[in-house]
Amino acid sequence: MNINFHILQRKAVVLCLALAGALAPALAPAGALDALTSKDASSGLRAALGQGIDKAVAQLGAPGGFLDNPKVAIPLPPALEKIDSGLRMLGMGGDADALKAAMNHAAESAMAEAKPVLKQALQKMTVQDAKGILTGGDDSATQYFRGATSTTLGAKIKPIVAKATAKLKLAAQYDKYAGQAAQFGLIKGEDANLNDYVTSKALDGLFLSMADEERAIRKDPVGQASSLLKRVFGALQQ
Repeated sequence: MNINFHILQRKAVVLCLALAGALAPALAPAGALDALTSKDASSGLRAALGQGIDKAVAQLGAPGGFLDNPKVAIPLPPALEKIDSGLRMLGMGGDADALKAAMNHAAESAMAEAKPVLKQALQKMTVQDAKGILTGGDDSATQYFRGATSTTLGAKIKPIVAKATAKLKLAAQYDKYAGQAAQFGLIKGEDANLNDYVTSKALDGLFLSMADEERAIRKDPVGQASSLLKRVFGALQQ
């Protein structure tokens, strides 16, 4: 029982380093693996998560990153979605489409602001945080970032969203009528302000993409690493 647990410990450490592609020696002996510290493992995890941040932000920040991705595309706010057909009958279908496009393009533009905030939270990650992530659920790293960055990200993203939606008349109309509807409990309070709504959805899309990246790494850590690391990790599994 003790031997098996010892082997599992060694595998867990190598997994962290495989995620990051940070294991240097090609044929590191078992003794060298045993000597790796928690600091080594957390450093490897930081590198892996940093790659995940880069990939998620790059995908979402590209033209159409939100609008053309069904998983994260921001729909019209519920209050407008319900009356979409009516808007089109009144000749306002183009306005509704323009609003949807503006919301999603604003979210795409805001991703540039998200990256340094996420990287700062990554650098502040403690060894204890890393241990919690490694032993947590399949999106525990994403939940760490959500808790550590949501407030700061929201403050940076909202002005970008506001600038984009201010150009459209429908945005101001939505805020007016949605605010009144929220007072009577007809829509959720967080959906009553268009800029708050888009900011919230942009963050949801960002963390959803980060969670997808995290799950991919957890599911196939060897596939995320170099061929050298595949050999090392594979040897330990034999």
